[in-house]
Amino acid sequence: MEVYQIRDEFIKLGQALKASGLVESGVDAKYAVLEGQVKVNGKVETQRGKKLLPGDVVEYEGQILKIEAKEGSK
Repeated sequence: MEVYQIRDEFIKLGQALKASGLVESGVDAKYAVLEGQVKVNGKVETQRGKKLLPGDVVEYEGQILKIEAKEGSK
């Protein structure tokens, strides 16, 4: 499981996929989400703009990404 730390209150799903390196581009993130290949907290998520909060878990192509708050952030 990979951990991705966010500075702000949330990060959008498409941004998290790209920033963590699970996809190469925003376009790849868009299609992965629209095609139902991404799960958030165990459920298929089709909204690329879904807000991810600390504690959320993203699954894509057998990889797991946990969202955490960066220490010292809001």
